[in-house]
Amino acid sequence: MHEQPSRFLTKIVIFALLQVGCARDLRNVTEPKTPQICMSLKATGRDDTDLIQTALNSCTTGKAVSLSSGVFHSGPLTIPSGVSLLVDKAVTLKATPDPKLYDQGAKTCGTLDDYGVGCKAFITMLRAKGSGIYGKGAIDGQGGEKMTGTNTTWWQLSHDAKVNGKYQNNPRLIQINNSVDITVYQITLKNSPFYHLTSSETNGFTVWGITIDSANATRNTDGVNPMGSQNVTIAYCNIRTVDDNIAIKAVTAPSRHISVYSNHFNHGDGVAIGSEVNNGVSDVTFIGLTLNHLIYGIYIKSDTLNGGLVTNITYENICIENVRDPICLDTNYYNKTGDRIPEIRNITFNNIWVHSKGNFIFNGLNDSFPVYIQMNDVHIKEGSRWSVNHAKITGSWKNDVSIKNCGYYGNNY
Repeated sequence: MHEQPSRFLTKIVIFALLQVGCARDLRNVTEPKTPQICMSLKATGRDDTDLIQTALNSCTTGKAVSLSSGVFHSGPLTIPSGVSLLVDKAVTLKATPDPKLYDQGAKTCGTLDDYGVGCKAFITMLRAKGSGIYGKGAIDGQGGEKMTGTNTTWWQLSHDAKVNGKYQNNPRLIQINNSVDITVYQITLKNSPFYHLTSSETNGFTVWGITIDSANATRNTDGVNPMGSQNVTIAYCNIRTVDDNIAIKAVTAPSRHISVYSNHFNHGDGVAIGSEVNNGVSDVTFIGLTLNHLIYGIYIKSDTLNGGLVTNITYENICIENVRDPICLDTNYYNKTGDRIPEIRNITFNNIWVHSKGNFIFNGLNDSFPVYIQMNDVHIKEGSRWSVNHAKITGSWKNDVSIKNCGYYGNNY
């Protein structure tokens, strides 16, 4: 049973967040407010795609379409600029598992190939401003359901891709591209066929009080992935999945000014930066996190195929238990090779508590490009194992952690 953190600790978290300077979201982010409703919809029991999309297209800017009653079944949806989708409590929006609906035109969605980009997302925002997804209901990607006309699920296709050295063409649950000031608030996301919530080249992205619950999924079902995005806040969330709980990437643009605080991650691959950091990841703060029953805890991963500069990253007030690799900084991710140098420097650990034995891995590229780490008030379980290659570690740590369980950060919604 996890303990609720005291008000004192909460104050420490908030105070510390304000002290980290530019290594955070530069906006003044507060708890979002649900927009006014322009239209309320009830599920028909049939295909509700046209019903929902028509309502979204006709909704007044600054307002939301409410799914107010029942279980909705839909194909891909696009949320227009300035409009939001509200999924009310006890309402579920289910993604119809028909690959034809998501196909990009090459008839590859629902198949294996060498690329894995054949599907559009279930919900898309493109060049939107001020749009969002709200509500205490759920969006279900139905990744474990058989695809229409087949005996295979999206998740089984992902497994088959791994076995055959291919890529699965599966849809992401929510994809936000080239947008500004996007909010995702309170919603539960589950069973995505691929990544759950991804932003790409988006400036101003708030993820607050959401739940991601896909502990029975398969690989590539990351929780929240800011890619090439800036001014991002991820706060008061609970994320259970099979792959990275959070993965900050920089494939097509830099990712920077990101705040990740007061979250609970229980089941998954951990809090990741990378592996694709080609355009650089910088000015990120992780604070007030509970990491429990994960493969990796704090994880920065890259290689010479996808390398770039990762710098000015702060981890503070973090409690870790039942994690195989509590801290892993690795520049040789899956032995992928190329001509891009992965640089990991200015990484700071403050007030870190690791309550179970694990592996601590610090793996720089070579003597010219080591990982640079500063440790302050780091406490680990005696008997843990260390692997240090091409790393410059300053500060200190202690093998003095108590038996006391971690606190419980995350949402109360």
